[in-house]
Amino acid sequence: MSDAHETLLNLLQVEPLEVDLFRGTGQGGETPTRIFGGQVIGQALAAAYQTVEERLCHSLHAYFIRPGDPETPVIYQVDRARDGGSFTTRRVVAIQKGRQILNMSASFQVDEEGWSHQHAMPQVEGPEELADRETLRATVADRIPEKYHAEFLRPRPIDIREVAPRDFFTPEPADDVNHLWFRMAAAKGISPALQHCLLAYASDMNLLGSSLRPHGQTWFTGQVMSASLDHAIWFHGPAQFSDWHLYTMESPWSGGGRGFNRGMIYNRDGTLIASVAQEGLIRPIKPKA
Repeated sequence: MSDAHETLLNLLQVEPLEVDLFRGTGQGGETPTRIFGGQVIGQALAAAYQTVEERLCHSLHAYFIRPGDPETPVIYQVDRARDGGSFTTRRVVAIQKGRQILNMSASFQVDEEGWSHQHAMPQVEGPEELADRETLRATVADRIPEKYHAEFLRPRPIDIREVAPRDFFTPEPADDVNHLWFRMAAAKGISPALQHCLLAYASDMNLLGSSLRPHGQTWFTGQVMSASLDHAIWFHGPAQFSDWHLYTMESPWSGGGRGFNRGMIYNRDGTLIASVAQEGLIRPIKPKA
């Protein structure tokens, strides 16, 4: 297991402090200047799971309230809203320096039988034929200032392979529908709850970028201020994130400085594992006069 893999797994194992009170580190995520949103969701879900027995999460709904400071631990306060015969509900508040940075509601369900159907997985190139994120970034590293090279090129725990990657710096307008494969091989053998936490972490990757595609923008153009505003996940079944999963994303709307995005996550055999929705800030940066 690499250092990056071990760091992420440790991030998602929050420390109990008191009854229904947990602490997570702010460091080690995807971004250096603020805590990656998927990290806070994953830790909040991990805290909630520590108060639930023998039930898996089937949905969560979270609001990002303030940016998190990666140099400061995050305190997670869990409210045991309901323990019912079939469903368990938890409310989690993430706090830094006495202020909320995220609040989340999550629901857990006993395993039940019922009718089943799903939409088919899109037919796209498999991950073996695609370049990984590190390879793509290495090809353009000479286009960014040298002081940012280490952060830009550092190993990440999630292996991402985009089906149709765009130019980082001069992207053309593109269709909002996009696909990527992702996995973390080191996740093999971990608990079903931690598998869900990893999937929650990874579900925040690239999703907001879907709403930038029709406008010919990426995070690297310097023309957009972006931040996740809310995030919802519906887990349709257990995940095995050590195996490849296809993340199919789309953005049916943007306006008012916001973009709405949806995603569907399939395992390699085509089973729909999770659905995701997110709205984010995509505010144009006005050129200096």
